[in-house]
Amino acid sequence: MNVFRLAGDMTHLLSVVVLLLKIHTIKSCAGVSLKTQELYALVFAARYLDLFVHFVSLYNTVMKLVFLASSFSIVWYMRKHKIVRRTYDKDHDTFRHYFLVLPCLLLALLINERFTFREVMWAFSIYLEAVAIFPQLVLLQRTRNIDNLTGQYVFFLGAYRVLYILNWIYRYFTEPHFVHWISWVAGIVQTLLYADFFYYYIMSWKKNVKLELPA
Repeated sequence: MNVFRLAGDMTHLLSVVVLLLKIHTIKSCAGVSLKTQELYALVFAARYLDLFVHFVSLYNTVMKLVFLASSFSIVWYMRKHKIVRRTYDKDHDTFRHYFLVLPCLLLALLINERFTFREVMWAFSIYLEAVAIFPQLVLLQRTRNIDNLTGQYVFFLGAYRVLYILNWIYRYFTEPHFVHWISWVAGIVQTLLYADFFYYYIMSWKKNVKLELPA
């Protein structure tokens, strides 16, 4: 654990809190991609298969439970809540997210740290997380109507990955033999996907205008 890892975890947690705050208090999921949320639920389900068989620390276990519970609860709200589901923009959230799942699974079968079920599922979750934001970014570009909470959610989600890259750099120079190419490459790809959004988010903040992405 280091300051970059902790900041990354807290930023990731903050992104979830912002999204749940919007959904639970405002009773709206407008501008939020259900496809992305379903992908994140799959990411955490695949990554945390070791939840009850491999104990690292209380902090680690609690964070796993929080991300699992929050991701599935968000999907439930958007699919089943009688008020929230009415605000879901299914006409614009049409990205075929299942086309992302199979290539990530095949890649995990080919490139993994060890060819065991849990390790393949871990690699699959890393690859899938790298592209899970795609449907969300596409939805924001199509609607161009981005409220503050949705913009903050995506920004914090991207910032978490940037902080994790700093964490990896720190660990590379302070820990012997710290090499995780799968996480590194996928993390860089994931961060690059946010680059365009970061630019327009920062520009809108500097100019104090409503955030809009180019169509």
